[in-house]
Amino acid sequence: MSEAESVPRIGQVVRIMRGREAGQYAVVLKLIDDRYVLLADGEKRKYDRPKKKNLHHIEVMDYVSPEVQNSLLETGRVTNGKLRFAITKFVNEVVTDLKKGDQHDGERRCN
Repeated sequence: MSEAESVPRIGQVVRIMRGREAGQYAVVLKLIDDRYVLLADGEKRKYDRPKKKNLHHIEVMDYVSPEVQNSLLETGRVTNGKLRFAITKFVNEVVTDLKKGDQHDGERRCN
């Protein structure tokens, strides 16, 4: 992956890899500089109090929410409901497709 592809865009969904919120998804609200971004999920992390996160501690997903991106670019704000909707839509469309073959949750036994 090249350097240009690893830089997240506004409205892009990321997975947090380090820290207390590891494994959870969030949406990029703002690029602070070439090292940090502001993230929120609309639930525990609201738009009004975003989390400053190092780029090395997140995994950039291949999904940009058009609703969140348009709202941030037009008005500079986004509702917490839109953030929750974007993450739910991403999880339902992309993540469940990845796990479709894993329906037994590792409970298969040969006994």
